[in-house]
Amino acid sequence: MPMQTLYIRPIGSAESPQSDEGEAIRLAGGLAYASRFALIIREGGRVVSRRRFGAADAAEVLDSLAAPLAAEAAAQWENLAAAHAPLICGARTLRLDQPQVMGILNVTPDSFSDGGTFLDKPEAALEHASAMLEAGAAIIDVGGESTRPGAAAVWEGDEAKRVVPVIEKLSASGAAISIDSRRSSVLQAALEAGAHLVNDVSALRHDPRSIELVAASSAPVVLMHAPGGEGDLHAEANYGDVVLDVFDALRRRRDAAVAGGIARGKILLDPGIGFGKTLAENLALMNALPLFHALGQPLLVGASRKRMIGALSKEAPAHKRLGGSVLLAASAFNAGVQVVRVHDVAETMQALHVWRGLRDAALTDFKQMA
Repeated sequence: MPMQTLYIRPIGSAESPQSDEGEAIRLAGGLAYASRFALIIREGGRVVSRRRFGAADAAEVLDSLAAPLAAEAAAQWENLAAAHAPLICGARTLRLDQPQVMGILNVTPDSFSDGGTFLDKPEAALEHASAMLEAGAAIIDVGGESTRPGAAAVWEGDEAKRVVPVIEKLSASGAAISIDSRRSSVLQAALEAGAHLVNDVSALRHDPRSIELVAASSAPVVLMHAPGGEGDLHAEANYGDVVLDVFDALRRRRDAAVAGGIARGKILLDPGIGFGKTLAENLALMNALPLFHALGQPLLVGASRKRMIGALSKEAPAHKRLGGSVLLAASAFNAGVQVVRVHDVAETMQALHVWRGLRDAALTDFKQMA
């Protein structure tokens, strides 16, 4: 008999607990709330059962399950509401009970949005990073390799030469720094230069030495989903159900990282919007973001300026995708995502401040209960 897998997906949001008479859970200890859920069971990759329930009925629904699904359901239900410890980045402590913004700093010649702007220009890169920090970015994500479809491979020595000078200068400023790379030698050089967090688009699959390096460093790490291997991260995409397949893949990479010595509390997960997914698949993942809290890890989402926005807006080029980028960031806020990776920090921070105002108002407005 094929193995069964279980998923608890939030399908109904609430402005606040009191808006649903207390029958809502706080997703991942943040400012997003869910009151309705779907209990989904797959067998052999095919959905065989889908049961809807409210938060008040969760105990009854979970108790009705037989082993081993009952244990998995209990763990996912606990994960959905579990608060996460702050993210420690050197001297900076980033709380994860509200969204944090990660600013993108590409020092590449060919990134899809701003390739070449800061390549071999550490002072210009530092100035841009400073502007993002002043606008409210909690983390600066430095990358020296383009991962857009069809991008040329980069020699790791060249990649390190691009990112290390920038990271050294940023480190002196006291900024929280992420290194966006999938090569262990680049990760090591970046961490030694002052980076605090590893952001690996291959989920530590590309370089077999990376898991050991990250474990030894004790640095937090982002594991991103991409279907392809070493040659092309966007290749080999073959989904039965993209949402549940990505969920399973991230669970496997999380477990592999833990088995390799990385503390579970140091792991963030990223569904990989735009990596080996069609427009429809990207939209499905964005709509399903609350589900991924069931994995029990903080979430990072990067949809800024991506191709899906152009596809939905008359093929707008990357530099004219601000409106769509901010809307996707707000969608991530509503889903309880802890870190949103963006190009346009000031505009995203303005959206975040307004979003936070709406959430605070909902929490303090008790007249709606009358």
